[in-house]
Amino acid sequence: MQRRGLLGNYLAMKKINILIFLLLLLTAAACGKEEAADRPEILAVKAPAYGDIMVRGDIGDASNLIPLLASDKPSHDVAGYIYNGLVKYDKDLSVTGDLAESWDIAKNGLIITFHLRKGVKWHDGRPFTAHDVLYTYRVTVDPKTPTAYAGDFLKVKKAEVLDDYTFRVTYDKPFAPALISWGSSILPRHLLEGKDITLSPLKRRPVGTGPYKFREWVAGQKIVLAANHDYFEGRPYLDGYITRIIPDMATMFLELRAQGLDFSDSLSPLQYTRQTENNYFRKNFDKYRYLGFKYTYLGYNLKNPFFADKRVRQAISHAINKEEIVQGVLLGLGKPATGPFKPGTWPYNGNVRSYNYDPQKAQELLAAAGWKEKNSEGILVKDGRVFEFELVTNQGNETRQKCAEIIQRQLADVGIKVKIRILEWAAFINDFINKRRFAALIMGWTIPLDPDAYDVWHSSKTAPEELNFISYKNAEVDELLEKGRSTFSQRERKKYYDRFQEILAEEQPYTFLYVPDDLLIINKRFRGVELTPLGIGHNFIKWYVPRDEQKLMMTK
Repeated sequence: MQRRGLLGNYLAMKKINILIFLLLLLTAAACGKEEAADRPEILAVKAPAYGDIMVRGDIGDASNLIPLLASDKPSHDVAGYIYNGLVKYDKDLSVTGDLAESWDIAKNGLIITFHLRKGVKWHDGRPFTAHDVLYTYRVTVDPKTPTAYAGDFLKVKKAEVLDDYTFRVTYDKPFAPALISWGSSILPRHLLEGKDITLSPLKRRPVGTGPYKFREWVAGQKIVLAANHDYFEGRPYLDGYITRIIPDMATMFLELRAQGLDFSDSLSPLQYTRQTENNYFRKNFDKYRYLGFKYTYLGYNLKNPFFADKRVRQAISHAINKEEIVQGVLLGLGKPATGPFKPGTWPYNGNVRSYNYDPQKAQELLAAAGWKEKNSEGILVKDGRVFEFELVTNQGNETRQKCAEIIQRQLADVGIKVKIRILEWAAFINDFINKRRFAALIMGWTIPLDPDAYDVWHSSKTAPEELNFISYKNAEVDELLEKGRSTFSQRERKKYYDRFQEILAEEQPYTFLYVPDDLLIINKRFRGVELTPLGIGHNFIKWYVPRDEQKLMMTK
């Protein structure tokens, strides 16, 4: 009986083990199917096919599709598909050729000779040549051209066409960003030379050499681009690229959910962490997250008497709880910012003066600056003037609006009254920033891969349409920026940019708020997307939709 019981137990256990094994196999199969459903490239690798259209949402309309004249992101986002520079960054952040096939650098970096691609055509069929490059250089440095990007090209001592496909520039002293500065968009000489570029129809109907041609622009609604079948790197797989202007992030999200949009690079943290974490989005979309090359800041108009004293700006920085913003608004998807460079990159200085949340310290600094008394409403008063100012930011960016509300509340705690004003994007840029009609603003900058910050921080860049719109002036910063761009040694450049960040941290012309994570979402039908150190857009012409999954068609 005992032996039979043992045998019975053994046989029973064996049956149980077999059942468990079968259950594990079934579970693994189910998990595999679920993973394959989330990642269609695992389920089936389908051949690339021409066709379909990428529809993207943006909260702001472009202002000008001649990149030389535009300083806003929506304009450059669209123009980037229409134009090319001589060079560009590859997916690993190295400089590679674009319109230039190759280049030679001589005399310790003072002479660059570009060998241009042959057979490249403008979208109207005319050939691209070195004369277009020379024209672009000349119009950029022309004092009559209202551009924020002349500084790099003013460093050029001589620019010359050696033949139709050879262009040479000579500098009189080393200029570190020299090579990558020629990544700027090259313009068509035959359509612009001898004319006032500010009145050109190309502002609304651009002609470039890029992978997509301009098709249509309905102001405030959409910009439509069509694939350039003659593109020198090969015809893009996607037949079209449409930007829909949707100035409200909640509406944009509803469009995304309804698949009226295929792509968004501006998910809010709440949308990324919660509203897209469900079976519907997992089935239909892929998400990407990485620390962005950008930062958001509270900037001060330094010609406004409220902000002339650096102690006031330091006080405001102490009164703002950046960690609350990162955790409460970004939901932890980002990092507090201390300066204009991305943490983890070589020019970043992590040892600058910090401004921890300290309302008591803020009040002490305000008192030292003469803001000692408060009125019956608890607002600071000095020489009969109440400390009250308007804080402006752009419509459609929920994250910035929430930041403004937190700043409003936290500054009220130290006796400063803030009124928030939300502006439509074009009005924000054209009527307030460009005309310097603001006291303080919340805005963001893209962080360039080369740390040259001359255009934003040098005192010579404060004219209308230029990027130092807070009117910051510091002689030592000017000298550091000039030295930083005048040497090829990364070690030397780092010394200059470390000191530059120390000065900004001391003077607080901005309260640097945060470096956000980029939060992107793309419809799963698009294949070929590749996450790299540069992000995901480097190979956009290779993105495709398999034939049996295509759903949109370009109309004639």
